[in-house]
Amino acid sequence: MALSVLDLFSVGIGPSSSHTVGPMRAAKLFADGLKGDGHLSATRRVQAELFGSLGATGRGHGSDKAVVLGFKGLDPETVDTATANDQVAAAALDAELMIGGNHRVDFNWDEDVVLHRRKSLPAHPNGMTFRALDHAGAVLSERSFYSIGGGFVVDGDAGGEDRVVADSTVLPYPFTTADELLAICKREGMSISDVMLANELTWRSEAELREKLLALWAVMRECVDNGCAAEGILPGGSTSGAGRRRYSRP
Repeated sequence: MALSVLDLFSVGIGPSSSHTVGPMRAAKLFADGLKGDGHLSATRRVQAELFGSLGATGRGHGSDKAVVLGFKGLDPETVDTATANDQVAAAALDAELMIGGNHRVDFNWDEDVVLHRRKSLPAHPNGMTFRALDHAGAVLSERSFYSIGGGFVVDGDAGGEDRVVADSTVLPYPFTTADELLAICKREGMSISDVMLANELTWRSEAELREKLLALWAVMRECVDNGCAAEGILPGGSTSGAGRRRYSRP
């Protein structure tokens, strides 16, 4: 399986790739699917159920808020983290949600985003089910998703981790262990960074790669600066890391 450094490091709303980024992406996929399937115009309400680890720790990790933002059509990489909480609070206060950013539905925070602390879906601990209802309460669409780590999401019909499609790109210097990497370096007279750069150029140009890596570094610096400048109590309780507004996940 080929894996780019840009797969290992990704930008997203914090604090967790699996509990925040993944659910937000899944909810956006569901909202986009409603439009693609022609169900959006008939949708009068959407509901989300979070299971397993998402249900047990979702409040502290912002999973519930992430789902609402995803329903609104927002992306975890580009969402305005400074206003994200206010957007969720406004949806709860106004009792309405704009699906995909432009289709209004009724919204009840307590009833429409449910966290199951002791229930799980079969394929993975981080499971969630979304459904869209019409004016009579009939289900127009229902889909389950799994957040399998690193912000990656699979459709429930795919069956979880085993159905993730691996990148089959043929790399010039493939390796699966550190020993194999060091052996390549010794054999080719290359540094580790030389080997990694050669592999990365399989996917994109050096200019594009450097631009994306510098963008990652800028977000990392922003995280540090925000953490040093911010004051107050971190959300989620004393043991939660949920105070990070943005992060880049290794």
